[in-house]
Amino acid sequence: MSGHSTYQPTNPAAKWLEARLPILGMMHAQAVDFPTPKNLNYFWTFGAILTFMLGVQIVTGIVLAMHYAANAAIAFDQVEHIMRDVNFGWLLRYMHANGASMFFIAVYIHIFRGLYYGSYKEPREVLWILGVVIFLLMMATAFMGYVLPWGQMSFWGATVITNLFSAIPYVGESIVTLLWGGFSVDNATLNRFFSLHYLLPFMIAGVVVLHIWALHVAGNNNPTGISVKSKQDTLPFHPYMTMKDGFAVVCFCLFFGWFLFYAPNYMGHPDNYVPANPLVTPAHIVPEWYFLPFYAILRAIPSKLGGVLAMFGAIAVLFILPWLDTSKVRSATFRPLYRQFFWVFVVVCVLLGWLGSKPPEGIYVILSRIFTAYYFIHFLVILPLLGLFETPKPLPASISESVLKGGASRPAAAAAAPEHRG
Repeated sequence: MSGHSTYQPTNPAAKWLEARLPILGMMHAQAVDFPTPKNLNYFWTFGAILTFMLGVQIVTGIVLAMHYAANAAIAFDQVEHIMRDVNFGWLLRYMHANGASMFFIAVYIHIFRGLYYGSYKEPREVLWILGVVIFLLMMATAFMGYVLPWGQMSFWGATVITNLFSAIPYVGESIVTLLWGGFSVDNATLNRFFSLHYLLPFMIAGVVVLHIWALHVAGNNNPTGISVKSKQDTLPFHPYMTMKDGFAVVCFCLFFGWFLFYAPNYMGHPDNYVPANPLVTPAHIVPEWYFLPFYAILRAIPSKLGGVLAMFGAIAVLFILPWLDTSKVRSATFRPLYRQFFWVFVVVCVLLGWLGSKPPEGIYVILSRIFTAYYFIHFLVILPLLGLFETPKPLPASISESVLKGGASRPAAAAAAPEHRG
């Protein structure tokens, strides 16, 4: 799918470099001439938004690390020092903290877009799996970063979540001791988490490179879910998608900026502005909002080991999703039944997030169990069966036809053959 480069260097230095290391030609082929389906909507701009947000998180994180000390005795005071005494420290800290939430907002939209338009199907299985790996690394990085301010919720969140590994038979206690660096959450734990929190974003950046590489091998999916048939179905990535991506990034920055300047603590927890105290347990321990659906799944299972398996299984099922969905039609645009189940699934995920913020008692536990069951039923039962019984709508003959709203549509049965390009 990555088209032939039209790059012809004119500068003598560029000619010299291109003859020895054709990196400029490669960049031109992948970032300028790369053929992109002409019908991509703004949901396809979240890849650029996520890349931008990763850069923001890495840059602000490096600067914050220059002023932070991973020592349990002074970590909380160091964060206050950054906020009050470092030039623009308040801006850096709020940008980094709220940036994590913006990162997850964008990645959840990116994931649901992939689910709606079938972007996980052949030939993009590896692309999807790499995306799930990035999601896992993001979750680990965010969890460890939340511990660093060493407030009450940081300390007790680390205590509760790391203790979950003790449910693993035979090796659980050893894993917890290794994570803690001792026999309780303390200074050694903070040092470990700080080191890993600093390292993991660079690992994410490396997997992002592989993710983009896999994208450029298989090519973009598109709202119709059909393959690129000819050059008339595509446009060069630049200037068409670069301008679209740039506009979307600016709009997202305005959204980000509103939280940054007007509600910087809206997504945080007030208990985290109280120094960590091992002798005082908060009334209600909750993780950050982006972990709440998985937290609800964890608490829905009465068994500790069962809850841990269900929580990790909720992510693990995404790895095998390309093989669970048996339909040959990618896009929900042409799958009326799947489209209804998709929106039910979205509502279930939102409700699981809401339940994760509630105390684990009464009706909240009952609803958590119902929605947890539906979460797994959606992937393990509904998707395999829909591919067998659903009758898709007719697909357009080409992307150009769908854009121009003209021409005859080929029958869905004929269109259901596996697509290998685009």
